[in-house]
Amino acid sequence: MKYAVAGTTGLFVDSRGTGLPLLLLHGFPLDHSMWSAQWPLAQTMHLIAPDLRGFGQSEATEPVQSMSQLASDMDSLLMHMGIEVPVVVCGLSMGGYVAQHFAVQYPDRVAALVLVDTKLEADSPEAREQRQKQIRVIEHHGVEPLVDAVVERLITSAHAREQPVLVELLCKLIRRTSKATLVSALHALANRPDMTEAIGEVTVPTLLVVGREDVITPVSCMDSAMRKISNARMVVIPDCGHMSSMESPLIFNAALTTFLQEVGLISA
Repeated sequence: MKYAVAGTTGLFVDSRGTGLPLLLLHGFPLDHSMWSAQWPLAQTMHLIAPDLRGFGQSEATEPVQSMSQLASDMDSLLMHMGIEVPVVVCGLSMGGYVAQHFAVQYPDRVAALVLVDTKLEADSPEAREQRQKQIRVIEHHGVEPLVDAVVERLITSAHAREQPVLVELLCKLIRRTSKATLVSALHALANRPDMTEAIGEVTVPTLLVVGREDVITPVSCMDSAMRKISNARMVVIPDCGHMSSMESPLIFNAALTTFLQEVGLISA
């Protein structure tokens, strides 16, 4: 289903289940389909998995400009869906950046926060330059040269060998993202602000999840976040890279469910 929100023609949302709303925010350069291994959670919760503007089946009359803009889109989306109760906001990587902004901008809308394979810090100069290189490659050669390089960093080599279906899905999602969206999102990622101080305003229960082998946002990033977020706990998933919810979904789903039970948001 699509919902018109400020500045966009329509955001596509996969909505399933009933109960506690769980907003699932995808990473770059993917779409809501990356959460398909979490669909069993719809037995106890209301899963809301949108495609961020320009990604997947969502349209955009304006390009991605900032993580704050994407957070505002989510606020509009929830209003259009008639969801007024606080939600659990779960975001991976870029989705984690959006989740942080959402929690800071709309604290009354958040029952709990789940940050997955992400970080609070802004890009380093080296990371910004790497994004600029990716932009130049996309502008001159299209998406294809980016596919293998990105997938290689997203998951461990062991999972790439053992789960060819996972590799195929990641490649498919990257290939169907437009050049314009990739470029605008890379600019927004490179220019996003440091959230290490702002996140101190967040007091809701927070779960930090990271793959032990994540080379993009390593465990040290979550260690840093643990020191900044007052009500946080952390789960490190072994033998996983940057896409822990896709690489080890059973462990991820169990960790998320246990967390929500422990903080009293769902029944044991």
